Amino acid sequence: MHRTRVRIVENVLDANDMLARANRDDFNRAGVVAVNLMSAPGAGKTTLLERVLAALGDVRVGVLEGDVQGTLDAARLASLHVPVTQIETSAGFGGECHLDANMVRAALPSVPLDDLDLLVIENVGNLVCPAEFGVGEHHRVMVSSVTEGEDKPLKYPLMFRACELVLVNKLDLLPHLDFDLDTFLQHLDAVHPGVPRLLMSARTGEGVEAFREWLVAVATREPAAVG
Repeated sequence: MHRTRVRIVENVLDANDMLARANRDDFNRAGVVAVNLMSAPGAGKTTLLERVLAALGDVRVGVLEGDVQGTLDAARLASLHVPVTQIETSAGFGGECHLDANMVRAALPSVPLDDLDLLVIENVGNLVCPAEFGVGEHHRVMVSSVTEGEDKPLKYPLMFRACELVLVNKLDLLPHLDFDLDTFLQHLDAVHPGVPRLLMSARTGEGVEAFREWLVAVATREPAAVG
């Protein structure tokens, strides 16, 4: 039974990887850089995107918005007058708690790739499954808010290892929380030594410009330097 389960999981991931490569090929043909934005629920991904997407200069950006159900986040981002394509995993995908390559592939005909330089894929809020299922992205970024506790890198190490940039959000709430930022950063380095990180508050704007500069750099395929 155990061996059968392992084989099934391997088959699922193999099929996902094949579709992810097909998605990546489509992105490359269109000259689009895809960024997979991941986090726990409520970490502030959508608010952060509202702050950065409205001022990306000449970078043409679109969003692929993933939610289990509902279009609230997609409507918020569409108000910025950027193309937004919604994926509801409850509609035809069994209510999955993550996006996978097949869901993205099914949505791509509705994404105007030829008119974009950058596609931000806002994944379903979850600290487990999104790290396991690539969707064809070129870059992985995760948002971790200080409200989640300083132990999250140790409890969900794969998510923190899978990303190349960690955004530590909601710093404005630190005075109201029993959260030790230095301890969190030590835990982060324990599971992903030296991973670039940005300290920020999407609400106050602290650190937002640095993330905007990072997105512009990857969209124009320039070196994206953060500390």
